[in-house]
Amino acid sequence: MRQYIRLSLIILLLGSSISLRSQVLPVGTPVLEDYYRRQQLLGKLDSTVSFSVRPLTNQVLKQRNIFNPDSSYTDNSIYQFPNGKGFMQVMPAVWQNQLASAFPYGWNDGGMIPAVGYQTMLSAGVYAEYKWLSIQLRPEFVFAQNRDYQGYEGRYESDWRLWWNRIGNQIDAPERFGTGSYTKFLPGQSSVRLNFHPISIGISTENLWWGPGMRNSLLMSNSAPGFLHATINTTRPIRTPIGSFEGQMVGGRLKTSGFSPKPLTPDQFSQYYNPKPDDWRYFSGIVLSYQPKWVPGLTLGLTRAFTVYSEDMGNKLGDYIPFFQSGSKASFSGGIDSGSTADAKGQDQLVSFFLRWVIPEAQFEIYGEYGRNDHPWNGRDLTVMSSHSRAYTFGLRKLIDLQNYHKDLLQINFEMTQMSPGRSADIRPAGTWYRHYQVRDGYTNLGQIMGAGMGLGNDVQALNVSILRGMKQVGVQFERMVHNNDFFYSTPKDMRANWVDFGMAANGVYDYKNFLFTGKIQYIHANNYQYQYEEKPELENFWRYETFNKTNWHLQLGAMYRF
Repeated sequence: MRQYIRLSLIILLLGSSISLRSQVLPVGTPVLEDYYRRQQLLGKLDSTVSFSVRPLTNQVLKQRNIFNPDSSYTDNSIYQFPNGKGFMQVMPAVWQNQLASAFPYGWNDGGMIPAVGYQTMLSAGVYAEYKWLSIQLRPEFVFAQNRDYQGYEGRYESDWRLWWNRIGNQIDAPERFGTGSYTKFLPGQSSVRLNFHPISIGISTENLWWGPGMRNSLLMSNSAPGFLHATINTTRPIRTPIGSFEGQMVGGRLKTSGFSPKPLTPDQFSQYYNPKPDDWRYFSGIVLSYQPKWVPGLTLGLTRAFTVYSEDMGNKLGDYIPFFQSGSKASFSGGIDSGSTADAKGQDQLVSFFLRWVIPEAQFEIYGEYGRNDHPWNGRDLTVMSSHSRAYTFGLRKLIDLQNYHKDLLQINFEMTQMSPGRSADIRPAGTWYRHYQVRDGYTNLGQIMGAGMGLGNDVQALNVSILRGMKQVGVQFERMVHNNDFFYSTPKDMRANWVDFGMAANGVYDYKNFLFTGKIQYIHANNYQYQYEEKPELENFWRYETFNKTNWHLQLGAMYRF
């Protein structure tokens, strides 16, 4: 009798674990996404998972409750349906807060906006699954104080004209989201799906993340709110005789912010403002990753994305899924003209290639992503002038056992992202990443860049050093960010005016029963804020000039309650 009871319990537990494998870990979930990625470095998670096609599902994480991976508390969030063919789960309630003292800072915060002052976001929801149908409802509420602050101030009319032509009229990225406080209710991380594992199809407003970067992704991150899209994606790596594959294909609708780039006043030379089309944009994109059978832990992949105004769309299948077309301009024009035929389609495209190599034996990972903002003419052009319209991300992480009683780990992570143009831009105009004349709202949704969110044309380098104990963490971060060199090289054309930020931060994570707390305080020193400086000719010294530096404090506090 006892053996029968034990066998019944084992079958029940196995059945429940199998039935729960379609849970989804939303992109941007505090602490947990990185916890699972570290588990892979420690050899405790399947090495075929690329972490380059997210959100992740429990088909790969294989937990009874993906929000309680270390079983540190007794959860009451999962309710099995009486017939055993489904379940419902109460998702964690998350409260995130941030405060910027002088100018907007920070990214990868989903529905939050670049703003000065206090800002908060609340989210909670439920996930339900019955047989092959799953429904996730997790809306988000955002409130931002959105205080006024000093934006760009050109010295001459020519500076303003260039700002409007290069930035204000070319991308929907307002300096300030209105003139008062900002309130937004978003559908957030919600979806309706049909799951036929390892394939899932559905409709979603979830944030996506494509590529191996930890802080930046060139084509898809959670720096902007999620957008309504249809999706076909894998829920776990598809194993074949030559290796494992993951992927996602989406088509969706992008919205504008509804705000002007700057206040339209005479002192901002608003006569140069050219209103953008009153039209929504169609987005189509694909990400594919491949892990060769013969090189465990190595992932190779590509991403490709297109945006086009709805008025410029055709009605053929290739207009809805254009990413299977050639990536060269020569194929569009028959080798006669350098791309006018391709540009006439009104599409703006981005493409990237990435790799990630995880070596669990060394508790180490290295990754990189290379992308282009423009079609090459042909394969020769791509190899001869590979720096044209390029951007890239490079990063690595190492975990070191500290050999103490608590089995603590030392984590060292370095990541850099380069968005500024290469030297080829001097002889071959490329434009800043995420903007192109065909689609004047740029690669944005609701006024925020969907790729690397640190700013238009910015470069950033960051070093993080942390001590880890389970989910708990304490660490420091050193960061350097260069603001939009593409614009700087055009105006003010003075080496003394380069706008560069230096930042230092302390951060921590603490878990207690059902709670997860996160905190970060960062000091940012902006040199030549907004490219400003004042010459002092009476001093007769080129390097003795009046600087316009600015100090900014950025505070982030968060709490998550897991039911």
